[in-house]
Amino acid sequence: AMSDKGQDVDLTRAKQNTGVWLVKVPKYLSQQWGKASGRGEVGKLKIAKSQGKTTVSFSLNEELTVVESSGETASSVRAPREHPFSMQSVGGQTLAVFTESSLDQITIEGMVVQRAECRPAVQESYVKLKKLQIEESTKPLRLSQRLEKAVTTNYKPVSNHTYNVEYEKKKKEEGKRARSDKEKVLEMLFSAFEKHQYYNIKNLVEITKQPVIYLKEILREIGVYNSRGPHKSTWELKPEYHHYQEGEEDEGTME
Repeated sequence: AMSDKGQDVDLTRAKQNTGVWLVKVPKYLSQQWGKASGRGEVGKLKIAKSQGKTTVSFSLNEELTVVESSGETASSVRAPREHPFSMQSVGGQTLAVFTESSLDQITIEGMVVQRAECRPAVQESYVKLKKLQIEESTKPLRLSQRLEKAVTTNYKPVSNHTYNVEYEKKKKEEGKRARSDKEKVLEMLFSAFEKHQYYNIKNLVEITKQPVIYLKEILREIGVYNSRGPHKSTWELKPEYHHYQEGEEDEGTME
């Protein structure tokens, strides 16, 4: 945090018009980067031109693809290596990147000239990783413990906490559902499609508790909408996300 007295800011790089990219990455990717020893290389950025269009992708180092977990599947789960960038404009915003040294010196590293989102490529390793994350999130966080004597420092329960009342009131006033983090919504969707192959949008809204427009945006990335046929008006996962064994496809429909 910066002090109230004010501090000098090093503008050297800003004067040199140093441009930086602001890139949003998946949580698991930043966790894997944190495992790199010292200042070791975490991967390679590839910038290419195809038919006059620039494409950017990040390739994670092979050693950093192993995802550790306490589950039985830990040894076989690897993070995806390839991560294409979805390029976005900075718009009318003026954004800068600052760093702070151990001596509390504030430095402008550069001005943001490009925004992007780093996404995992569609491949089997990503599906396995999402399954592992779902397993980890469903593990019980509380344990039963036998007490030798009665607890006398506990608090009396209340019918409803103030923040719950305020949240319900706010939700009614807004008349819409609050958006959750995209990664969390993907986990809920993959978990749902583990149970049934087909869902209509109403059921998926109930399961994820997300606004229908936001939910459809995410579904278009991982799913296919059936506009005709026996499963008309339902969503299913794209073929590359299917976890079914050949000849064992689940024909269950949640409607």
